[in-house]
Amino acid sequence: MASLNSTRRDDDDDSVVLVREDFFARTLTLNRPRQLNALNFEMISRLLELFLAYEEDANVKLVILKGKGRAFCAGGDVAAVVRDINEGNWRLGANFFRKEFTLNYLMATYSKPQVSILNGIVMGGGAGASIHGRFRVATENSVFAMPETALGLFPDVGASYYLSRLPGFFGEYVGLTGARLDGAEMLACGLATHFVPSTRLSSLEADLCKVDSSEFATIQAILDQYSQHPALKEKSAYYRMDVIDKCFSRRTVEEILSALEEEAAKRANDWLSTTIQSLKKASPMSLKISLRSIREGRLQGVGQCLVREYRMVSHVLRGEVSKDFREGCRAILLDKDRNPKWEPSKLELINDHMVEQYFSNLDDEEWEELKLPARFNLPVTAIAKL
Repeated sequence: MASLNSTRRDDDDDSVVLVREDFFARTLTLNRPRQLNALNFEMISRLLELFLAYEEDANVKLVILKGKGRAFCAGGDVAAVVRDINEGNWRLGANFFRKEFTLNYLMATYSKPQVSILNGIVMGGGAGASIHGRFRVATENSVFAMPETALGLFPDVGASYYLSRLPGFFGEYVGLTGARLDGAEMLACGLATHFVPSTRLSSLEADLCKVDSSEFATIQAILDQYSQHPALKEKSAYYRMDVIDKCFSRRTVEEILSALEEEAAKRANDWLSTTIQSLKKASPMSLKISLRSIREGRLQGVGQCLVREYRMVSHVLRGEVSKDFREGCRAILLDKDRNPKWEPSKLELINDHMVEQYFSNLDDEEWEELKLPARFNLPVTAIAKL
């Protein structure tokens, strides 16, 4: 262990994860700033290795996770997964998600405090690498989103667990529309546990590193000293919880859209128009399976959610019902024409049997269910409004 007045770095600046050993903490910095710290297989494998090692090391009291540059993590490196699919190797993509979901589960059941510093973009896989941990620190620079339905995917990485536990039906709203939330909104809905101005992060980290304790209450007390309660912006979606609950509580995507359009007919409203357009631009198949996933997540533990989501993502990668994931990544990430051609193209063309297939085992002899490691800690995810 580093001495109390020194810092040791295990990795050079070429590593995908920078490791800093300082006092009683280990600070891990995601280090792909040009790619907004998008998680690739190497990064996920390294994080899994480090988190497992630190849990067994009595000298390590807590783990701090942050990102280099203007993002914490903008998601998983799905462009690489799509390249594998296009080359006929969808199982390589499935292996990526298997490893990622295992990391998510480890974080959700971690015996030591994980403090994620979300000073920038937090999307998709970046949410999975942070929201499952006990402490999530937002700042004025935080931007959270689960944009998967616009890519032909669905909110994964255990999102059906934590989105379903947000106040009311806010999780359905965030998961289906891909709406962006700022740091104040993250704190208000419970995605963040604390809000700390970015100018105070260095002092916060220094104080955290000096604490010779893994007690959650001890770490909580330090974070509380730095935390503020910023006011929500006037146009925040969080002020529209009555409409969100009224519309996004409906049983089907079609009914949600119809309810929103009824509200829009009563009064001109930019937020309603944006929300409706977000749903109409998204993959119809993604919307259908995403809504069902979040609804099932309300009644499942985090491990059950991840096992089910792995089954779902394997169907998405295989593309036997719809190839929307490949098409969405082409339109948004690769060709960037932002004009995906979804198939099926409309909600009404999707029947219950098509949706059901995503929730069933794959008819493939080489495919296996996600088998999560035995863990003895209850999930530590804390959503403030529960």
